[in-house]
Amino acid sequence: MLRRRTALSVAAVAAVLLTAPLLTSCGTPHAGAAAVVGGEQITVESVQAKVAAVRAAQEKTPQAAQLIEASSDLQRNVVHRLVQNEVIERAAGDIGVSATRREIQTARAASERQAGGKAALEAQLLQTYAMAPADIDDSIRTDLLMQKVAAHYGADLQTPEGQTELIKVLRDASKKLGIDVNPRYGTWNSDKLDLDVTKEPWLREVSRPSAQA
Repeated sequence: MLRRRTALSVAAVAAVLLTAPLLTSCGTPHAGAAAVVGGEQITVESVQAKVAAVRAAQEKTPQAAQLIEASSDLQRNVVHRLVQNEVIERAAGDIGVSATRREIQTARAASERQAGGKAALEAQLLQTYAMAPADIDDSIRTDLLMQKVAAHYGADLQTPEGQTELIKVLRDASKKLGIDVNPRYGTWNSDKLDLDVTKEPWLREVSRPSAQA
């Protein structure tokens, strides 16, 4: 189930997992917010906690240096994933579907069997998507919600047409939420369901080469 969601996210919803400089609260309507989604904050603190969990997990692996280098934009992409999850939550809420704890456990067990065990699944998601073990159940839950949303609209996620239909639904949900992201992470684009890079004057490098006379 995780594989189905991540394939769609990468190919069609542009979900990537990578890390960025420390965020300040500039650019959002509420201090301490990495993003505001539907009037609710995704806090800087929560983003930093998830980044720390990923880094801690990466440090325990023999490939720590490579994994950290490969996820050099981790903070920005944690924000992207959290915002995208909220969009899926809204789309699911709009049609009244949810995922039960039993469904999540069943899907988790199936994913572990497919991967070759719990440790293998955790290693696979850490290496491929920079996902901490503690976030796997939330990812599975979001995957289940997305599948239920797709099923409600008759969208077959194995086809381009089905993916296009789901993306349309998610775009509509995204626009309803009024998403505002701190510009240090980018600007949320509801059409692309992705973060666009923001180029603000105050984000430019402080030091520049001196002009020659």
